[in-house]
Amino acid sequence: MSAESLEIAKTLYQTGKFAFENGQYREAVENLEKASALLARNSRLGGEVEIDLVTAYEAAGRTDDAIALCERLKRHPYLETSKQARQMLYILKAPKLKRPSEWMTQIPDLGALPDNELKISVAATTKSSVQQKPKPTEPEFIDLSQVNTRDNRFIWVALIAIGLSISYLLWLNFSGTPG
Repeated sequence: MSAESLEIAKTLYQTGKFAFENGQYREAVENLEKASALLARNSRLGGEVEIDLVTAYEAAGRTDDAIALCERLKRHPYLETSKQARQMLYILKAPKLKRPSEWMTQIPDLGALPDNELKISVAATTKSSVQQKPKPTEPEFIDLSQVNTRDNRFIWVALIAIGLSISYLLWLNFSGTPG
């Protein structure tokens, strides 16, 4: 492998990771697949790229590809890569839990809106949120006759402890030998 193709693979790898972190999973898969093709599969860097590719496959909804790649990576010569592959395979093959619909929040698909409608709705939301100022709340008054003052022994204990600490510090200051 030439140094030039190694640099290209590293660049594609970083681009793929950046795309993944920004939620662009299809682009992440493309870049990570290209980087993987340029690297030796049994190398440490090749294993790292393919582990990230498993994650990108899963995020892009290509779970079968992710599982197949994990199955292959379980036999990777680099111990850390094979260990991660086994752990990820365990997670990918785990049964999917059903969540009640009241636990989920539906996010509307804004991709279906034409661009100008999207701009109008965003602009309208921004203006309405700017115009609404929070109303100042009036201070809440507490009726002191209803405050329990019987169990305030802790205050006396704390005051005595503070007084003793200050007395001890003063005693240490004045009892020291002049030097």
